[in-house]
Amino acid sequence: MKYIYIILGAFLFMTACEDLDQAPPNIASADSLTDFGGVLNAAYYYQLGTITPMAVMGDFRSDNAFMFESPYDEWDKFGTGLLQMEEQFFGPFYTAAYKCILSCNIVIENSEDDVEIGEAKFLRALSYFKLVRAFGNTTINLSDAPSLTDRSILTRSSASEVYSTVIIPDLEDAMARLNDETSSSGKASKMAARGMLGKVYMQMGDYANAEPLLGAVVSGASGAGIALQSNFADVFGVNNDLNQEIIFATQVSSAIVDEYGFSDFWQWSGGLDSKSDKPLDDDLVAAFDASPGDLRRDVTIDVVDGFSPKFPQDGGPDHDWIELRLADVILLYAEALNENGNSSAAAAELNKIRARAGLADTGASSQGDLRTAIQNERRLELAFEGHRWFDLVRTGTVNAEMGETIDANYHVFPLPESEVTSSGGVITQNAGY
Repeated sequence: MKYIYIILGAFLFMTACEDLDQAPPNIASADSLTDFGGVLNAAYYYQLGTITPMAVMGDFRSDNAFMFESPYDEWDKFGTGLLQMEEQFFGPFYTAAYKCILSCNIVIENSEDDVEIGEAKFLRALSYFKLVRAFGNTTINLSDAPSLTDRSILTRSSASEVYSTVIIPDLEDAMARLNDETSSSGKASKMAARGMLGKVYMQMGDYANAEPLLGAVVSGASGAGIALQSNFADVFGVNNDLNQEIIFATQVSSAIVDEYGFSDFWQWSGGLDSKSDKPLDDDLVAAFDASPGDLRRDVTIDVVDGFSPKFPQDGGPDHDWIELRLADVILLYAEALNENGNSSAAAAELNKIRARAGLADTGASSQGDLRTAIQNERRLELAFEGHRWFDLVRTGTVNAEMGETIDANYHVFPLPESEVTSSGGVITQNAGY
């Protein structure tokens, strides 16, 4: 049951905040509330507005997928053209992330329920992690009642500061407050916080701190009711939402209209939007061709019609968006082990994923060869789940994999120009845009 949408009611901030420093106009004052469950549900709800933009950023910016129709083909160009994508992608993403953050702030500052605070810390960290990966330097707001006059609070903090002052401490606190209940509840858990923190350290290139966290998820998965699905296809599809492999997912329900009012992630990857009715990139096809016998191929790509059937059209409006699943963690753990000099253990983890895909053990043994093998495996395992571009950026392989020299300014995306303008110049646009 998709519980997070049941009690939104008066707690749901129905009026969109165009400016970051606007307070939601129709939410009761935090001082007058005694039950913050509805505010927490709103925080879960607002993640819905982030998922399709993240999916498009992750796959359509990379060599997995592309768009045909102008100006949407700017996703495959590296210049100022993405500024045209504010209305459909960056604006809704930015607004939803900060509305989630504000909801979380209210719970964190006012609730007396330890678990509620833990969930809010997880969701706030997740929102900031998405913002940092998308935009780099990011405005930090940790107040439940941001000032309407002090525009200095809009100043962007460096990505490293956002990691060190918000994302990492929030996830550490979430780990301390939450329990290891399985993802079947749809709520954030200790395991989700631990896995996400490991993923954060990997994004930062901090393999030493990432390895024990990811290893703890892998070793503790069984005890928390988490395991790889025996059949790769059973990870996906509306009937498999919150299956045993899912550590955390943003739940989607066709019964609830969210703030993102355009084609959803499953429509983009499935070729259901005329702007890209055959989105499958030949480069991804070639990657599967280089992996003969791979059982993931038919689940992930349809070469004849040029799209991905990974999230089937049947039941599409109810597909959950997978934020973290065990296979992702295993591959990150393999990567951390390898970068920390334990290539034999890394190969063993990699082989868990290859075995399910019907492939023989990896032939890679040196650190360099394993590094390449793990990255190739991540691409095939996680295609159309919003990972590819962010993996290329964090591993420094953008130019090599994209086959062109791309200015590092375009490793991140443009902020919504409306935010830059309304801030009076306090919020500055990313370089290159």
